[in-house]
Amino acid sequence: MTTRIDEISPDIYRISTAIPPDVMPGGFTFNQFLLVDDAPLLFHSGPRSMFPLVRGAVEKILGDVARLRYVAFSHIESDECGSMDSWLAAAPECEPVGSTIAGMTSGDLFNRPIKVMADGAEISLGKKKVRWLDAPHLPHNWECGYMFESTTKTLLCGDLFTHGGHELPALTESEVLSPSEALRAAMGGVAIERDNRKILEKLARTEPQTLALMHGSSYRGDCSKLLLGLADALAAS
Repeated sequence: MTTRIDEISPDIYRISTAIPPDVMPGGFTFNQFLLVDDAPLLFHSGPRSMFPLVRGAVEKILGDVARLRYVAFSHIESDECGSMDSWLAAAPECEPVGSTIAGMTSGDLFNRPIKVMADGAEISLGKKKVRWLDAPHLPHNWECGYMFESTTKTLLCGDLFTHGGHELPALTESEVLSPSEALRAAMGGVAIERDNRKILEKLARTEPQTLALMHGSSYRGDCSKLLLGLADALAAS
C-alpha cells in the first residue's frame, strides 16, 4: 500500500492510500481529508490497520499530530471511524464529531464522547467554517451525514460517488457519476429511499465547487448538477 498527499482545495489535503488489484479486485482507494486551520479537522479516521500510514501523512502536513482538534465521520464504519481512539490518544484535545443520531446510538463507542452536530450546525476552525448536513441512509446508515466547508465551497461527501481504481488522479474534472453508478450496478450499497432526492437537493443547494470523495478521485466542476444527476439515477433504480 502507498499513501500520497494532495492539496485539492486551499489548505484541504487529500490523504489517499491505494489498494492494488492483487489485494482488492480492480484496485481501490481509502481517502481522508485534513482541513488545516487554527483547529485542524480530519474527515474520516481511516481503518485501524491504516492508522500508521495516515498518521504519518498528517504529521507531514501539521508537523505535530497533537495539533489535531477534530476527527469527524460520516457514519459508523471501520474506514470512517475505526482508528478514532488511536487519534484521540495521539491528540489530547481532539474530539470525535458526528451526527445527533450517532451521538444517540453510539455515544459511548469511543474513549471520548461524540461532539454531536445537528443538521445545519457549524464549527469554526479559524478562517474555515464547516457545516454539518444530515443525510440519513444516503448511501447507508441512519446516522449518516456530511460536511460543507464554506470558504472553499468543498463538500466532504464520504461514500457518495464511490468508484474503483487505485492509480487515479487526486482531483478530476471528468464526471464521476458514471463510474460510481457502474460500481453500484455491480455491488449495490446505496439505500433507495423516498427522501434521497430531498437530501441530494439540500446538498446541491450548497453549490459546492469540489466534491471530496472517500473512495476514488475527488471532483471539481458543476457539483450541484452531479448531485442532482445522482438523484435522478437513484429514482430510476
